[in-house]
Amino acid sequence: MIKSYQLIITGRVQGVFYRASIRDKATEWGIKGFVKNEDDRSVYAEIEGNEEILNTMIDWANHGPSGAKVEEVKLVEQPIKRFIGFEIRRG
Repeated sequence: MIKSYQLIITGRVQGVFYRASIRDKATEWGIKGFVKNEDDRSVYAEIEGNEEILNTMIDWANHGPSGAKVEEVKLVEQPIKRFIGFEIRRG
């Protein structure tokens, strides 16, 4: 089943290649959506795809790349948006 989620990742998640790493994982796993830094030093992502693969991404997001120190991943289900590809967004 296809699902779509918003993720808000807090902790030490900026300046540690979190966005590039989540993009690489999403591309590898066929997940669509985007990721961006927020002004409050969190990372925001919208991910869409097969529910089982999204669960794998959410598990990964709770740890992130080696330099990250994830404190929390807030998860909100949202309507399907039919993203094409996965991108890093600026600003």
